[in-house]
Amino acid sequence: MAKFVLIYTGSAGMAAAPEKQKKIMAEWGAWYGKMGAAVADGGAPFGASKNITKGGVGEGPIGDAPATGYTVITADSLEAATAQCKDHPHLKHGGQVQIFQTIEM
Repeated sequence: MAKFVLIYTGSAGMAAAPEKQKKIMAEWGAWYGKMGAAVADGGAPFGASKNITKGGVGEGPIGDAPATGYTVITADSLEAATAQCKDHPHLKHGGQVQIFQTIEM
């Protein structure tokens, strides 16, 4: 089994209304439940950030689509990881999911 890092970008963020927050969290919980043991690291949302380039240290992310969080899963292949994520709840709320295979060193 290989490991894959899911990087979340976009979405409207966490809804202000408690009822909507509860619904979104239930959707994520159901997805994690469906994934079961394939979730290697449940991840977390990202907060404040800085960036470092050869030009120095800057505030915030680099690029137009800042990462908002991550999860690490296991799968047999990139195609299998992609199939597992096609119904990811982040997609229902305007977000995108990027999937990166890690390389064992």
